[in-house]
Amino acid sequence: MQPYLRLMRIDRPIGTWLLFWPCSWSVALAAAPGCLPDLGMLSLMLAGSFVMRGAGCTINDMWDQKIDRKVERTKNRPLASNQITPFNALIFLGAQLSVGLAILLQLNWYSILLGASSLGLVISYPLMKRITYWPQFILGLTFNWGALVGYSAVQGHCDWSICLPLYAAGVAWTLVYDTIYAHQDKHDDVIVGVKSTALRFGEATSKWLTGFSLMTVTGFTVAGISAEQSWPFYVAVLASSAHLIRQVATLNIKDGENCAKLFKSNSSIGAVIFFGCLFGTWCQ
Repeated sequence: MQPYLRLMRIDRPIGTWLLFWPCSWSVALAAAPGCLPDLGMLSLMLAGSFVMRGAGCTINDMWDQKIDRKVERTKNRPLASNQITPFNALIFLGAQLSVGLAILLQLNWYSILLGASSLGLVISYPLMKRITYWPQFILGLTFNWGALVGYSAVQGHCDWSICLPLYAAGVAWTLVYDTIYAHQDKHDDVIVGVKSTALRFGEATSKWLTGFSLMTVTGFTVAGISAEQSWPFYVAVLASSAHLIRQVATLNIKDGENCAKLFKSNSSIGAVIFFGCLFGTWCQ
C-alpha cells in the first residue's frame, strides 16, 4: 500500500493545497454578501482536490517513468523504481478517477460539465515538458480550473467578470511558484532533454517572476472590484503582494533548498487570499 500512497504524493500535501486554494477563493466570492462560504462545498472541493491531485501525480509518473529514472530527485518514485507496474498504476488511476467523478457528480450540471472539461489538460500536461518551454503555463491552466468550478458550484453559473480575472491571477501565480520549483531540476532537465520556464528564463528569472507577480496582484484586484469586495479582501491582496515581493527578492536559483522553501511558502498566499475572500464577502 505504501508505494501507492507515495504515487499519489500523500506525503507531500503542498500540491493538494495549491489545487484547493483557487477552488476556495471562488466558493467564498460566490457566497451571498454578509454570509460565510458553504462549509460543505469547501469540504467537497478539498476532497476533490486531494483525489484529483493524486490522480494527476499518477498520470504524470506514468508518462515520466523513464525520465524520472534519470533525475536524482525523482529516481525513487514508485513507478521509476519498479515498485509498481504500469498496469497496476493504470488500475489505481481508474480507481482515483472514479472517486473524483463521484465527487464531481455532487455538483450541479453546469459545474459537472465544466469540471469534466479540464480532464484534457490533466492528461496532456505531463507531455508539455517535451514540447514547450512553457509547461508551467499549462499547469497553471490546469491547477486553477477550480477558480471557475467553485463559483459555478455555488451559483449555478460563472460570472465571468469575476471568474476570469481570478483564474488569470491563479495562472500567473502558478507561473511564479512552479518556475521556482523547476529550478531544482534544471540541470537534470538539460541532460534528459525536457523543457521548463526555469530553463527558458535562466538568469532573467527574477524579472519574469516580477512580471507574473504583478499580473497575479492585478488579477486578484480586478476580481475583487468585480465582486464588489470590501476592505479585508484588499488587505489580503496587499499581504500577498508583500509575500511575492519577498519571494523574488530572496530567490537564489542556484540553491535547490532555497527554491524548495520558497515554493512551499506559496500555500500561505493561497490561504491569505481565501481568508480575504471570506471576510471580504462577510463584511459586504
